[in-house]
Amino acid sequence: MSIIKKAIRGGWERITSIGIIAGIAVLICAGIYIVWAMSRESTDDAFITGHIISVSARISGYVDKVLASDNQSVGQGDILVELDPHDFQVNLDMASANLSTAQATEKQSRAQASIASVEASRSEKDYNRYQQLFDAKAGITQQQLDNASAAARSAQAQLESANSQIAAAQAKVAEEKAAVEQAELNLSYTKIIAPQAGLVTQKSVEQGEHITTGQPLLAIVPPEIWVVANFKETQLKHMKPGQQVTIKVDAYSGKTFKGHVDSIQAGTGSVFSLLPAENATGNYIKVVQRVPVKIVFDEDANDLKKLSPGMSVIPVVKVK
Repeated sequence: MSIIKKAIRGGWERITSIGIIAGIAVLICAGIYIVWAMSRESTDDAFITGHIISVSARISGYVDKVLASDNQSVGQGDILVELDPHDFQVNLDMASANLSTAQATEKQSRAQASIASVEASRSEKDYNRYQQLFDAKAGITQQQLDNASAAARSAQAQLESANSQIAAAQAKVAEEKAAVEQAELNLSYTKIIAPQAGLVTQKSVEQGEHITTGQPLLAIVPPEIWVVANFKETQLKHMKPGQQVTIKVDAYSGKTFKGHVDSIQAGTGSVFSLLPAENATGNYIKVVQRVPVKIVFDEDANDLKKLSPGMSVIPVVKVK
């Protein structure tokens, strides 16, 4: 019996020792976790976002070709859609013809002005000559002097009229040049190009369709993305730009991404909502507000290809 008691006592001692060791280990782990948790802030109210560029038509016309497809990668300057250019080419040809006519009219006006200038100069010299002879009483009558004066004034008026015609012709040429430039622009607008590199999304244009000015055709999502995390205002005490962030993406569990805090919005999300809260009226209930924080990825662009705007993430910011 004494042997059995000793065995039981020894077993309890070992169990007690193991329990004590396990308890100490739990306390240590709990302490480590508490220290870790106190130095970090996280939220599940976060998502990936980025620029979404809407591509629309600058002119009206019929779609001749659609060269982009959904989720296609395009480069800046790539042609996405082509409109039927025939009408716009005709308008350009007409504007060019009108410009040529206006330039010819200007040239003719300058020639007429040159002739009028020569005539005005000759008439002025004749008048001066008649005036000298009349003053010298050299056989020039008053009527002859008056005729010379009238001829000089008429020639001067014709010269001024010719110069006015030149100014009008120049204005017409400038107007027709502007019309040609506008026609060239409209013709160039028949090729709708990508304003920036990215992936094509929300394509809503088809070949043969008639589109109007300003009509959205598709959207382009550039590769630059970041995270907007809506932290509670009570979590911002120690948060500042530059702090390291670990980002978990719901779509790719088990993989984490690195980033850093870029900036903290100057205002809560509710302030910029369509109908901001008016706390000065009615019954007031205090609600913890959330402040958007911009987090930028530190990963290489190739590692972020699978990520896209709208995906849910959980960022953990190391604040201490």
